[in-house]
Amino acid sequence: MASTTLRSPVVRTAVSAIQKLYPVALADKSWDNTGLLLEVPPLPSTCPVSSAPRRNTILLTIDLTRAVCSEAIRLNASLILTYHPIIFRGLKSLTLSDPQQETILRLAQHGISVYSPHTAVDAAVGGVNDWLLDGIVSGDKVESQRVIDVVDIGEEAFEGSGMGRVVVLGKGVGLKDLVERAKKLVGMEKGEIHLALLFAPQYIKSIAICAGSGGSLFRNVQADLYFTGELSHHEALSAREKGSSIITCFHSNTERGFLESVMKGKLQKVLDEEWENVKEEEKEGKDGFEVVVSKEDADPYVIV
Repeated sequence: MASTTLRSPVVRTAVSAIQKLYPVALADKSWDNTGLLLEVPPLPSTCPVSSAPRRNTILLTIDLTRAVCSEAIRLNASLILTYHPIIFRGLKSLTLSDPQQETILRLAQHGISVYSPHTAVDAAVGGVNDWLLDGIVSGDKVESQRVIDVVDIGEEAFEGSGMGRVVVLGKGVGLKDLVERAKKLVGMEKGEIHLALLFAPQYIKSIAICAGSGGSLFRNVQADLYFTGELSHHEALSAREKGSSIITCFHSNTERGFLESVMKGKLQKVLDEEWENVKEEEKEGKDGFEVVVSKEDADPYVIV
């Protein structure tokens, strides 16, 4: 393991803050690739203090695309927090022939580190799945709720963490109302979401929830409604055959709104607290951190 003394205090502080909210132990390491994916070295001792940024910018995004990379460079960002990891499988080379590798090289050239929390955010209490649950329930009385796949890391602060949620409402809610809530929550009031209806009109009492792609998680879950980003053709057919209706909103649309609504504020608070412990000793970012949500990040699909 690399010596932490070589690390930029900005990177150390950012990683510490992120992991206080979304510990790597919550992530599904059986397939996911979370954590610090690109770490740039600190400013050299020969670099004049005047050239160091007065404020460290952390850019939040769901996907790290070329457009987001260029945005981070324009903002002179210190770190990109990308929900989906840009490095997913092992790399045997880094060349400009691959657009994702080109992005990594450009960020390294401009001194911008990259962190991905991914499934740690899915699993965390108060994470993206709880945000979806709160939005779809929208104040209705809840009879019960549970985590589909519990993750226990042995820390009291993270009890109740895990992948997916199932909520049972005190009384049935019309499917039309739930559709309108889902569209408002994910910012698709003017767009089209996908519905697979068992029958209509329909009143829903139990809802299974999973940000992104919920097919594998829903496999052994019975609910009146599945609410997720996407299901494959055969997963949707299977759900219908089991007696469930479906709302899907495209994969990343069930994740993106969480950045502005929840993550930005939480991360800003923890960063401010963490920086208090080190700022007097450092020349970088004397004015602390600013958390910014990407304006270039978007789902690859559009409605036409």
